[in-house]
Amino acid sequence: MSSPNFEKAVKQEVEHLRKLYPTPDDIPGCMTLFDTYITCNVMSSQVKSLYRYGRMAECAHKAEDFKFCMSSKGLHPEEKRDAWIRRRAEWWAQRRLTKSSEDIWEIRTEPLTNYPPPRPDPSTSTQTID
Repeated sequence: MSSPNFEKAVKQEVEHLRKLYPTPDDIPGCMTLFDTYITCNVMSSQVKSLYRYGRMAECAHKAEDFKFCMSSKGLHPEEKRDAWIRRRAEWWAQRRLTKSSEDIWEIRTEPLTNYPPPRPDPSTSTQTID
């Protein structure tokens, strides 16, 4: 998928993830990703997913994250961080642009005008107390 909206979403996600993972040491290690994959497959996670969404938890993307980590072990730490950020940005962008039953809010690009509404100044109030 390479639509302008997708590329814009990827760019936004990259900016966010660069702040979230400022150094190579901040990206998750391979063992952490492996643990996440294993945890996804345990009975309690599967039952929780079945209860919440009516289907078993999908863990394939977690296995793919682990495989990606293992395949990038030979990269320089900064290259590995950049590759990880790009991979996660594409995943998040795809998730943002694909509608799901969890979507209840529209993505806002600008803050609301006049929100929050200004509070009245109590010193200029014209109300009288009886």
